Amino acid sequence: MGTTLRALRALVLLAGLHLLGLLLLVLLAGTGYLLHLLVPAALAATLCLVLLLLAIPVVRGLSMLRLSEDDAVGLPVGEADEPRLWATVREVADDLSTRAPTKIVLTAETAATVTERTRLLGLVGGPLRLHLGVPLLQGLNEGQLRALVAHELGRHATDSRLAALDARCQDRVARTLTLAGRRPAGDGGDEHGHVHGDTDDGHLHVFATGRPSGPAGGRGSGITHRAAARVRATWARRCLRATLAAAHRRAYAADDAAVRVAGRDATASALRELHALDSAYAYYLHCYALIGIPARTLPPRGRLFGDFGSLLTARQLELVPLRLRPPADPGSAHDPHPPLADRVRRIEALPGDGRADDGTGPAADLLTDPARTYAALEDAVLAPETLSCGRAAGWQELLDAAMTARLTVSGTPLHRATAMYTRTPASLHAVLGVVDDGQLWKLALRMPLSDQAVRAEGRAFREFVRPALRRDLRTMTLAELSARGALTWHFSWAEAASVRLPAAPDGCEHDLDTALDAAVADRPDTAPLRALLAAEPAA
Repeated sequence: MGTTLRALRALVLLAGLHLLGLLLLVLLAGTGYLLHLLVPAALAATLCLVLLLLAIPVVRGLSMLRLSEDDAVGLPVGEADEPRLWATVREVADDLSTRAPTKIVLTAETAATVTERTRLLGLVGGPLRLHLGVPLLQGLNEGQLRALVAHELGRHATDSRLAALDARCQDRVARTLTLAGRRPAGDGGDEHGHVHGDTDDGHLHVFATGRPSGPAGGRGSGITHRAAARVRATWARRCLRATLAAAHRRAYAADDAAVRVAGRDATASALRELHALDSAYAYYLHCYALIGIPARTLPPRGRLFGDFGSLLTARQLELVPLRLRPPADPGSAHDPHPPLADRVRRIEALPGDGRADDGTGPAADLLTDPARTYAALEDAVLAPETLSCGRAAGWQELLDAAMTARLTVSGTPLHRATAMYTRTPASLHAVLGVVDDGQLWKLALRMPLSDQAVRAEGRAFREFVRPALRRDLRTMTLAELSARGALTWHFSWAEAASVRLPAAPDGCEHDLDTALDAAVADRPDTAPLRALLAAEPAA
């Protein structure tokens, strides 16, 4: 299919997305008019009110199609703030003979994107904005960063107006589909649209979307909104399927542009690094930066995002397999990029150009004052309720506060089962008393059980419930020791946090795993666990 036909098809599909909403409104209005003519006034008024309620999500969906000016929450930086970063971006644009962005926004995501503020369904182009993730600056060198920026600018660098129209329409439909799947503000989503932490059964969920989050069909959204969103999403997916091949060709062309600007090796290594950084950053947020949210405690100012580089340095060997095996599947069903593994394979198959990826420094060196930038980024992207949290003096203090808060939550299934079984307030000593009385497996019957465990008997039943008993007993033991100040936690960038137990009479550390195994054995023995609980806290 030629460029003209592709552009015309993309335009018709995108216009259909708008016309679909207008058609629904016309149908609702026509139905209301017929009701006014054919139904008694009182009943017609009631039914028209229902139609009005049905029209609200349709109107809301049409307003979502207008797309706000900024698609990501972040920290805008001017040329006076970051002259070296701006100079690098402009140099890349000059090398591509394309427009430089009019605005650079630093974000808290592992992504670099260029968006264009278009008008009239993408018929009229507009200024470009570069959204650049600070984690990329910490994990890439300057050559790799140039390659990523060149790729994003290259997707907008075209001499053909029709090809540009096709590209803008594809981008707009993809972004529309993303918005169609989000719950609008006021339906229970986060109206601030910032990064914030929340806990659900001890797991920390991190959101850094820059827009109200939550699926359109999730809890808190009405059935009419879900239905309207489903209609919009269905049409948008059809649009994207029809234009996906062209989008992949654009992505390959943008990779070629990146190779011309930054070199084959820098471009390929940048793509490999993206996968590793994305996984490492998710782990960093979950296990380090936001671990103190349950205790309403944050890392020292500027280090929530600023210390990601410390984790990367300490975990280099763990990241090697991620770099060697980029994902062979697309990121999503409507991802305009081909699978990362295919792109890397295609680039590395190109002839060598003599430009090695080892002659440039860290991309973070492009920042004038990294510490100041990291602190300002926190103010820009953290939700107000998160910014109101206290600040730890260091990472060790943050770990201590986080683990203390986590262990004070006494809501394990074993807690609840013990309260029901003994009809007394649940405690670790109550559990151990039940075990000493030989009633452990009867107590286990009061816990949530799988269908297999319910049907099992004897040893088979014990094997099914033993892991859950051991897990909850471990949590209760650590909580008891924490309440007495008998635990210390060891912080490390190179490995997960570890707990240090009180010393045994012989001076060695108690073995919690052995004590737990004995307590949930076929013939339970609580003596090792009671000895641990009786140990004196370390001085």
